[in-house]
Amino acid sequence: MKFTQQRPEGANLIRRYGADHIVVGEREIRESTLVSATALVAWAPRAVDELAVEHFAALFDLAPELVVLATGAVQKFPRAALRAEFAMRKIGLEVMEIGAACRTYNVLVGEGRKVVAAILLPSPEKRSE
Repeated sequence: MKFTQQRPEGANLIRRYGADHIVVGEREIRESTLVSATALVAWAPRAVDELAVEHFAALFDLAPELVVLATGAVQKFPRAALRAEFAMRKIGLEVMEIGAACRTYNVLVGEGRKVVAAILLPSPEKRSE
């Protein structure tokens, strides 16, 4: 699906998305990524089941007030212990399928919120399955 929104003062916005990619600005990304208004950070996990506490260090370094976790074509929640990491830091966590996550992220960036989209994208081998 393609959608376009005015870019607030150079902020990273997700212009398009699919089951295996996102497009931020003009850059197509096919691996899991953390997206904030000012940063794009490669992210190791490819699926919710792979998430571990150590994966959140890069995310927490971006100092978000809210994280929108995109879990692919289907909403899938991380384990309770992982969700608790966000609660302990008083960071909101919203878990969504990729389309809803991308749209929500863009709206929140447009509102000037300190949000990070944590986009999980499948590995190339899982794309062909």
